[in-house]
Amino acid sequence: MRDERGGGSVFIEHNSIPRPKYNNNPTNSDPNITASVVPGGMPDDDFPNRHSSVSMASPAFYDHARLSGEGSPMMMSPWNQTSSSPFTKSACWSTGYEDDTNSGIPQNSLIGSLVREEGHIYSLAASGELLYTGSDSKNIRVWKNLKEFSAFKSSSGLVKAIIVANGKIFTGHQDGKIRVWKVNPRAPNVHKRAGTLPTLKDIFKSSINPSNYIEVRRRRSALWIKHSDAVSCLSLNEEDGLLYSASWDRTIKVWRMSDSKCLESITAHDDAVNSVVASADGLVFSGSADGTVKVWKRETLAKSTKHALTETLLKQECAVTSLAVNKTCSVVYCGSSDGLVNYWERAKEKQQFSHGGVLRGHKLAILCLAAAGSLVLSGSADKTICVWRREGSIHMCLSVLTGHNGPVKCLAAEADPESTRSGDQRWIVYSGSLDKSVKVWSVSELAPDLNSMPLMQQHTPPPLADGDSLPPSDDSFSSSGGKATRL
Repeated sequence: MRDERGGGSVFIEHNSIPRPKYNNNPTNSDPNITASVVPGGMPDDDFPNRHSSVSMASPAFYDHARLSGEGSPMMMSPWNQTSSSPFTKSACWSTGYEDDTNSGIPQNSLIGSLVREEGHIYSLAASGELLYTGSDSKNIRVWKNLKEFSAFKSSSGLVKAIIVANGKIFTGHQDGKIRVWKVNPRAPNVHKRAGTLPTLKDIFKSSINPSNYIEVRRRRSALWIKHSDAVSCLSLNEEDGLLYSASWDRTIKVWRMSDSKCLESITAHDDAVNSVVASADGLVFSGSADGTVKVWKRETLAKSTKHALTETLLKQECAVTSLAVNKTCSVVYCGSSDGLVNYWERAKEKQQFSHGGVLRGHKLAILCLAAAGSLVLSGSADKTICVWRREGSIHMCLSVLTGHNGPVKCLAAEADPESTRSGDQRWIVYSGSLDKSVKVWSVSELAPDLNSMPLMQQHTPPPLADGDSLPPSDDSFSSSGGKATRL
């Protein structure tokens, strides 16, 4: 079946094998996906028909000796390869198996895979039925129920971050700009540019006063309300209506969403800020290429905000690439370019965090993290996604999601509304990769039942990875410059 849309083509393949439904909409099967476990990805020349699988953590995927100092993940990232038109390439959704407790299919399974060969996927955001994806083709695409729903394009700068809130879409770009988009209420599939942060009005007002200029590079100055380098990450404190943007210019900026005003610029690190996460209790966490993770406490002033540094959780030589915080802000996760995930726990009676341990499950750099309920997911330059479940202070690797043919650059998770009936909390997980694809997974918080998985009998039970290494010492040093990793 061929569906012409906006100058592009959507191809959907069918076969005769019946499949379950996803969100009450029929899904189409992918003849290339089988119920057996595929330990690795297919060759690049077989990319359109590659296999995807979900496997238990096993000796083939889990190695305590794994360290990934070999090579920067950005060596695998073709920054300057973009396509000429946003709508000239074809998109293909191929869907896989959903969970079936009466079969040998793993509890965690692939729902669908999207391939539109126009750009590498750098960002995504899930909002209800909609999925927003950003790439280095400067396009933002909107997907609904495994079908392309809409698309809009920025004038410049690859899309490195996406946040959806209050009917607005905020996108952070390589050119240092934050663009704001609105949905047309009369036509939900039409998105129009609503402005840029900072606004032209604020730029004009600030430019009049010389004191608003700061030195950003040698012999170069800029307004403090503007980012002077790539926007690497966006985070939202929805309760207080604050948007946080992190940048390679080493700063974090705080925006009031009600009037798009920049309230504060924090000179946070000695090198590029790769990740920022704002929690509901006024804490803000930042991770940088300088190897540090910092915690900031927000103080509300009359007409502005002020963030004070409360503690530094980590100092190390390798770059911090990603952060994630669970819903209650009791656990903080940090991914690094060495392939490790450190985590810290906060006791109820204390405000400070203590190092809980290290999760070791990847061969190469961690590029993204996502927290969902009792789960934390880690995406890596080794093309895999590890699913970890937290029980108290212990983390267990439930499974390894394989199938991407490039580094996994971004993750997002939404609660599966269908799972509340069965008592099994499930999550719809989206993974974007530099292989130009997005995959959709169904992930359960329950540990897999090995007795009901004869196809996986050769795999050993998943090992524990709680506190298997000492916390970083206070005398470890941070570095910037040639060894730093910017994402």
